[in-house]
Amino acid sequence: MKTIDAFTRRFAPLLDPRSQRRGWRFELGKALLAVTSFAAVRLTGVVMATLWSLHLGRHPRAVFGLEWDGRWYWHISQYGYGLIVHGKGGSVYNDLAFFPLFPGLIRAVSTVLPIGPVNVALLIAWSAALVAAWGVYATGELLHGRRVGIILVALWALLPHAIILTMAYTEPLMTAFAAWSLHAVLTRRWLTAGMLAVLAGLCRPNGLAVAVAVVTGAVAHLWQLRRTGEPTARRAWAAAATAPLGWLGYIGWVGLTTHNPTGYFHVQSLWGSRFDFGHYTAHMFRHLIVGHDTLVVYATAAIILGSLLLFLFCALNGQPLPLLAYCAVLIVMAVGGTHFFTSKPRFLLPAFPLLLPLALHLARSRLRTIVVLLTALAGVSLFYGTYLLTVSHRAL
Repeated sequence: MKTIDAFTRRFAPLLDPRSQRRGWRFELGKALLAVTSFAAVRLTGVVMATLWSLHLGRHPRAVFGLEWDGRWYWHISQYGYGLIVHGKGGSVYNDLAFFPLFPGLIRAVSTVLPIGPVNVALLIAWSAALVAAWGVYATGELLHGRRVGIILVALWALLPHAIILTMAYTEPLMTAFAAWSLHAVLTRRWLTAGMLAVLAGLCRPNGLAVAVAVVTGAVAHLWQLRRTGEPTARRAWAAAATAPLGWLGYIGWVGLTTHNPTGYFHVQSLWGSRFDFGHYTAHMFRHLIVGHDTLVVYATAAIILGSLLLFLFCALNGQPLPLLAYCAVLIVMAVGGTHFFTSKPRFLLPAFPLLLPLALHLARSRLRTIVVLLTALAGVSLFYGTYLLTVSHRAL
């Protein structure tokens, strides 16, 4: 319980109601440098991938909007659920594996903005990525100050798989809800945290991590109130009860649709995706040690190991419990699942709190060191992202 006490003491000044009444324009003004830098980096990535796509004779809009999962979201947005594709080896690809919020937004926005569903999907993803960058900054700034917040956004923008943040995928949308939900938990705006967790849970399977973070923060807060004899916070109870409803709601709806309480997990298993406690991941690591594979597979293994190491650093540095719980669930779901090994870095993309130890270390460095390191990371991220999207044929 020392961790909870330390959490309370550390953030007590931030819970002053006066600090929570600041206007969003003021907060956005503080975050403007971080968000602008994020936009510049990712726009450069879009330009590079666009030029190389044209060089390869591929339409850039199709590359960004209709690759892999993007095509499934487009189909759901246009025709609803019901598409089943039979693949090789007995695999059955059912669109019920995809959560509904992103295609639902595509459909809704398309009715009022007649620019085509693919363009709408990209507009939503890019807008969500900017909101997510703002939320990442706000969380970093809340915990450790403005310098750390800016560096945290830069590191997140330069992750090897950050090109996905400009594709018609759900990661930008989920991360936007997750970042602001975590920020709300840290500032004890419980109803906001709970509702954002509901929306994150409607984005994708690992949106469950946001609900776990909210429940963890609420339970820790309620435990502290009980120890000090203060009245129980009803809003914390409400947030804990509400947070999982988005995720549970879709799982339940698939169960009703398939007439099977575990219907969603059955659909996933037909795709080849199951939870095997990391056996498949360990098998892939053994394969890479005794055999050989493509660059993307080796990069995936390095990202997984790096994420585990960063999580250890976060725990040792006393990161707030809600953030640790959030990252722990994302890691467990990514590492513990089977199939689509090269998609695991994408599943870990929303785990931005893992980068806090690096941001803290960099924030203490000289400006020249920061510029050199971020420039080097930009080179790697931009070229690797272009390769990943236009050349590699591995699943994203």
